[in-house]
Amino acid sequence: MTHNDIISKVPAHFDNALKAGDLLFFPSTVVKHADSNIEYEIRLCPALQRKPTLPAPHFDARVDAGIALHGNKGKEFDPFSPPYNANLYVGDLKDEESQEEFVILLNKYSVVPNHFLMVTKEFKSQASPLMPSELVQAYLLLCAARKSGKKFFAFYNCGDNSGASQAHKHLQFIPLDTEDGPPIEILTRKAQIQFVDRPFSLDQLSYANHCFRLPPLLDTYTADRLEVVMAEAFLQLLDLAISTIRHDPEYPTGSPSYNVILTLEHMHVIPRCKEHHILQETGERLSVNALGYAGMLLVKSDQELEAVKRESISKILRGVALASVHDIQVEGTSQEQPLAGLL
Repeated sequence: MTHNDIISKVPAHFDNALKAGDLLFFPSTVVKHADSNIEYEIRLCPALQRKPTLPAPHFDARVDAGIALHGNKGKEFDPFSPPYNANLYVGDLKDEESQEEFVILLNKYSVVPNHFLMVTKEFKSQASPLMPSELVQAYLLLCAARKSGKKFFAFYNCGDNSGASQAHKHLQFIPLDTEDGPPIEILTRKAQIQFVDRPFSLDQLSYANHCFRLPPLLDTYTADRLEVVMAEAFLQLLDLAISTIRHDPEYPTGSPSYNVILTLEHMHVIPRCKEHHILQETGERLSVNALGYAGMLLVKSDQELEAVKRESISKILRGVALASVHDIQVEGTSQEQPLAGLL
């Protein structure tokens, strides 16, 4: 199936799955809230209070593989393994360079219509970094959406402190109502950068962030050249994220966690240290994944909404991320400490 086919089939599949009861849609309202030069979108969705509690995912690649591959018990931990629900299944993709295969599934619990996932057909851990084929296929889906007059962006939650909810590797795709992209993209687009082939940081933000501006006309590149650009961009950003983690002496042990945001113009990587923030006013846990760093937060009540506004989104996002060490990174990484078992 082509990328254009996938994009064209998603809306009808979403409607059919919703009517059949195989997909649960939670209506919501969006509240705009300005903070640190970004107009954030806070999505209020009271119906999420009734969402089923999902099993906690395991992020050790060896444990995950065993859960996914052995026995009926494993299937309850891996909703992304076959047989697929026919109403949630959109189609398959294959990367021609690597021959890696992916399955496109609708998000079973949707707050935004037409939210879909690109899942590795062979089990891979959500704690593993994105591979060149995955980056290329994600970008080509975004290109296909633009050609059809639709606007999407992609994101990836990597590791147990990233906000990921499933252990089977998957990227997510969210449609947008505006050509501007997610809120963070408006700020990123304004950044004046000195070197077009190097990552940069948005100093206005309260947390460590690493961005890369993709070349113009990237959608016209050959497949092999596109793969090189995407892979090199991601590796540079990942190196910076790991470098940021090295500078934090209190970083939790285990594999590093981070969020990835991908648009047609930029790639972002944000290192993470915690999966959730405890709201001071209510004591409630506010889970934060890549959407939060895209400028889109999710709350379940009016009380939670007001608590988020009063505490400030910048403080919340900083609390589950890391301090920026961009100035040190510009000078070089020779003084960094070893990563102490994080890789």
